[in-house]
Amino acid sequence: MKSMSVFFKDLLTSFKKPKVIIPIIVVLFIPVLYSGMFLAAFWDPYGKMNEIPVAVVNQDTGAQYEGKSLQVGKDLVEELKKGNDFSWEFVSRDEAEEGMKSNKYYMTIVIPDNFSSQATTLMDENPRPAQLVYEPNEGYNFLAAQIGGTAVKEIKSKVSAKVTEAYTETLFDQVEKISGGLGDAGTGATTINDGAVQLDEGAQTLKENLSKLVAGTNKLENGISPLQKGANSLSQGAADLKTGADTLAGGLDQLAAAEKQLERGAVKAHDGGVQLKNGLDASVEGANKLKAGLTSSEEGSSNLVAGLESTLQGSTKVTEGARGVAQGLEQLAKASPELGQNPTVQQLIAASKAVAQGSEQVQQGQEQLLQGSKDLHGAQQQLLQGSEQLAQGQQQLAQGASQLTAGQEELNGGLKLFGGKLSEAAAGGERLAQGASKLSAGAKQIEGGMGQLSGGVKTLANGSKQLDEGAGELKNGMDKLAEGSGELASKLNDAAEQTSGVKKTDKLVNMYAEPIEISEQKMSEVPNYGTGFAPYFLSLGLFVGALISTLVVPLRGTSVEGATGWNRFVSRALSFGGMSLVQSLLATMLTLYGLGLEVQSVPMFYLFSFVTSLCYMFIIQALVTWLENPGRFLAILILIFQLTTSAGTFPLELIPNWMKAFNPILPMTYSVSGYKAVVSTGDLSHAWQQLGVLAGFGVVFLAITLLYFLTHKHSDDVSAEASMNA
Repeated sequence: MKSMSVFFKDLLTSFKKPKVIIPIIVVLFIPVLYSGMFLAAFWDPYGKMNEIPVAVVNQDTGAQYEGKSLQVGKDLVEELKKGNDFSWEFVSRDEAEEGMKSNKYYMTIVIPDNFSSQATTLMDENPRPAQLVYEPNEGYNFLAAQIGGTAVKEIKSKVSAKVTEAYTETLFDQVEKISGGLGDAGTGATTINDGAVQLDEGAQTLKENLSKLVAGTNKLENGISPLQKGANSLSQGAADLKTGADTLAGGLDQLAAAEKQLERGAVKAHDGGVQLKNGLDASVEGANKLKAGLTSSEEGSSNLVAGLESTLQGSTKVTEGARGVAQGLEQLAKASPELGQNPTVQQLIAASKAVAQGSEQVQQGQEQLLQGSKDLHGAQQQLLQGSEQLAQGQQQLAQGASQLTAGQEELNGGLKLFGGKLSEAAAGGERLAQGASKLSAGAKQIEGGMGQLSGGVKTLANGSKQLDEGAGELKNGMDKLAEGSGELASKLNDAAEQTSGVKKTDKLVNMYAEPIEISEQKMSEVPNYGTGFAPYFLSLGLFVGALISTLVVPLRGTSVEGATGWNRFVSRALSFGGMSLVQSLLATMLTLYGLGLEVQSVPMFYLFSFVTSLCYMFIIQALVTWLENPGRFLAILILIFQLTTSAGTFPLELIPNWMKAFNPILPMTYSVSGYKAVVSTGDLSHAWQQLGVLAGFGVVFLAITLLYFLTHKHSDDVSAEASMNA
């Protein structure tokens, strides 16, 4: 109750100050003025298109087509005069250019002098489409130029239909002429049929005689075939014999040369074998000497190990004795202090300790020397075993070398005998190759003669077959000619009958010119621009109204002394909520009853407008309460991004990709979408969803405002607002 008391006292204080209440009342009408003026200005711009001046220049000189005068440019002018698309002004070319320069006309449509003549080239080998020149004055008004472009496309369709009508009329006239010609052609086709029957009988006789010729040539060709195969086989065998003889002769020559090289290599191998045997004998003698040396070395290392073991035992006893002397002197010094202080005794003790340490080091060195001697002895034993194996292997190699030398001597004798016989074989191979060459040449001559004979017989057979096949095709062709000419005569007569029934009518010509009509079935029809843009301009007006409200309504202070942060929050929230209620009511009533906007649900329209206004008001209240003027600047930035990303004008898909990321995070996206559902589509479930999102935005920013009032003192807010008002 204390919070409501603070609110009413602040409200009463505002009513007592004209400087405060008058700006508040003016601000209440901001959404009405903003959205109302925009919607009124663009409510139905296409309804006044007939007031836009457009210049039309007709320079067409006409043309002749199939004996008829074609005036496409004149027909287009008459068609434009009937319509009410724009404020058409039919002027000269100079007047149009002057009007465009002075911004009298938004666009100019020029019909060139060859417009009709170009339209008559449709049936030519290289048709040239007629050109309609469209000159928009985009610098004067870009949207008018775009609308004009759409209108010119419609004009193009109408002109095309008119030209097609002219072509169609000429075509039907030609069909009537064709009907008579088809009758005459039918009579001629009957005469052709009679002649074709006689030709068919002659072709049958020719076919029978050619069949007899084919049978005779087939028998001759069958007799030639075995003889030709034998000649081919003889020629191939002779060629193979020649190739083999040449190869044999060449191989024998190569073999004889290789045998000489082999014989020389065998002599060298025998000499090498003798040298190998001598080297292996010397190697065996060296191996035996190595074995004897290793045996002596092994015995010496064994004696060394035994001596080192005896020495180690002696050095061990010396070390123990030196330790005992050193320990006895130390005990003696301890028992007789006076004796212990004697320098000579002290030197004696130090010397005995040094002897003990030296003997220990000698003992350690002997131990290491003993271990090394043992390792050396083991290695010498392994070397001795290896030298024994080496000596055995060398003896085996020496025996093998002796056998190799004996075998090489036998090989030398055999190679000499083989070389003599091989020379005789090479001479015989050359004589065989010469005889095979002569045989191959004779066989090729026989094969060539048989080939010519066979080719002549085949040519004769093929020629007779082709004549026979040609006669058959001629007979079939004559059958088809007789049949086709009869059918042609029948069809031509039928076609003459059918084409004589084609009659040109205006409806038929119009159907050919415009065979397709478009049936438009709108979904969620929007009657005019104002209805389509109402969601966008209403959202824009309510946001601007909320922004300006922060300029006339105190954001933090109160006229009640000692009011708590909670009380001040409730007072400010109710004040801005009241502003939202009045602004949304005024804007809604203006669009419903002043502009005549038709909606799917009037109660939902009122509720949605109020929640939208309340959402915007609480967002801007939070920004300005915390940040003051920077908060207003931030609100303007939010407004700018909303205007471009809310899909209120162009579809979301047409804006740049980087802007699309802002669409789901800004509140106007949901107000525009919800308004479209309430105004046009009637999808109230979707409208409730968007209303819930807007309410969520409002609650979040209202909580942010509450946080400010709970964390800031009243005196700070009063002084800050006083300085701002000053």
